[in-house]
Amino acid sequence: MLTQEQKLLLIGQVTALSHVPIRTIRYYESLGLIKAGDRTEGGYRQFDESVLARLAFIKRSQSLGLSLQEIGELLQVYDRGELPCHDVQAKLEHKIVEIDAQIEQLLTLRSELGGILSGWENFSSLQAGTICPVIQKN
Repeated sequence: MLTQEQKLLLIGQVTALSHVPIRTIRYYESLGLIKAGDRTEGGYRQFDESVLARLAFIKRSQSLGLSLQEIGELLQVYDRGELPCHDVQAKLEHKIVEIDAQIEQLLTLRSELGGILSGWENFSSLQAGTICPVIQKN
């Protein structure tokens, strides 16, 4: 229940204060990441000021590589009245493992590309069934 001190914000005000586009706010609402309160008589969404903290959390979590689904799971923990810090830690540790795997794949690709370029040959004529003989040779 809102107290007299809690201010309701229209979606445009939320956008101005959070720097999150209206379209994104509507999308987050459709996913259940944020919730609008009542609507004005004109049908405009009204948000409690606490939506700003949620949007900041969503933006920061995304910048750390978390998906909206993962962020939603964390917000569900918070909505149950618990701090999701342990869950955040687990997700970030998992993200590091994923990044390490990506780095390994990129290093392998870099090595392969370097090998191709070190043995580069220029071919001057088309060969049947071959688009670029340098990449297609085994």
